[in-house]
Amino acid sequence: MRMVDVIQKKRNGEELTEQEIRFFVDGYTEGSIPDYQASALMMAVYFRGMNDKETATLTQAMVDSGETIDLSSIQGHKVDKHSTGGVGDKISFLTGPIVASVGVPVAKMSGRGLGHTGGTLDKLESLSGFNVEITKEQFIENVNKNKLAVAGQTGNLAPADKKLYALRDVTATVDSIPLIAGSIMSKKLASGADSIVLDVKTGSGAFMKTLEDSEALAREMVNIGNNLGRNTVAVISDMNQPLGYEVGNANEIKEAVEVLQGKRVDDLRRLSLELASHMTILAEVFDTYEEAYAKLEENIENGKAFEAFRKFIEAQGGNVAMIDDLSKLPSSKYQVEVKAPKSGYVSAIDAESIGVAAMYLGAGRATKDDEINHGVGISLKKKIGDEVSEGDTLVVLNSDDEDPTDSIEKVLSAYEIDASKPEELTLIHKVIK
Repeated sequence: MRMVDVIQKKRNGEELTEQEIRFFVDGYTEGSIPDYQASALMMAVYFRGMNDKETATLTQAMVDSGETIDLSSIQGHKVDKHSTGGVGDKISFLTGPIVASVGVPVAKMSGRGLGHTGGTLDKLESLSGFNVEITKEQFIENVNKNKLAVAGQTGNLAPADKKLYALRDVTATVDSIPLIAGSIMSKKLASGADSIVLDVKTGSGAFMKTLEDSEALAREMVNIGNNLGRNTVAVISDMNQPLGYEVGNANEIKEAVEVLQGKRVDDLRRLSLELASHMTILAEVFDTYEEAYAKLEENIENGKAFEAFRKFIEAQGGNVAMIDDLSKLPSSKYQVEVKAPKSGYVSAIDAESIGVAAMYLGAGRATKDDEINHGVGISLKKKIGDEVSEGDTLVVLNSDDEDPTDSIEKVLSAYEIDASKPEELTLIHKVIK
């Protein structure tokens, strides 16, 4: 088999066989196929696409290119949740303990963030002592005991995807739906869960800006999961403004704890219960969505979900005093208020710009070597639909710089204020099974 023939076949819009796809993935991973030929194939896929069978085969080949995590010694049906990323997205800190509170095991492998704020691991490290580098044995023991554990991705998961993503990043072939879907799902499938719930974001702060593109990506990932033997559900949720009111590392831990303690932050509560309901149905704990939602909401109200979070933090060495008394979380030197330049209604907030403003403060990484500042972040005081008067505080910047000019300018560019009240945003756009 010759790589040039595989490239030509896809360039002409023909379907690649499993043998051809595996020939490419294996050869590129081991180095016998050069970057220039891999680039040519990626560009052919970008323009010609892949059908469901090809995409599933590509994903499985990427899974098979490295190690897979065996979670068979964890009792029960293991369900994972994955978000395509957004601003203020602390949903994992809610769904994990909510689902664990009804006995469903959540064994979560997470990464570090490169972008607006830290990733799940960085945010958890706002709690002093929290250990993300636990052994596989500790990880499994914690899930069996507490039904919830989070650890850093260990081992050589889907190395073909890592190599291909780096190539796509420099050849303008990142935004191909089959390639994005295969990339995300290869890592999820290698991580060993029995079922997967996907939170696919759409809007200004999402990777996919339009509902049409978000739905296409969601359907592709659901098809891959189902074709490869994992029951998969995707929820398309809105990211046209940050989730909740807090953006940053300690900021987001604080808000998640408050929601688990019963505080009504409507979008966070609604989305976390939506995703958790689908997770528990896939785990066959509940038969209907209505039954699942009601029971899980009850476990927020009665404190069981918060207790599950507390046990999880304690088991991984985290300082639980910080969640019992949120004032002990890392904080910044200054609180800088950004004021509304005119009166009216908040009609739009560019979520991505808010995320970038948080990164300027030090909440995120521009490069993988940057250090995270856990105590800085952004507290939103006004969201879409809120009425404001000139001089009202739009956000508070939690900053270690007394005059964070770049972040102030970025926030002001993110907010649009108009004379008329806008329509309410839809939070859950669609569920795809």
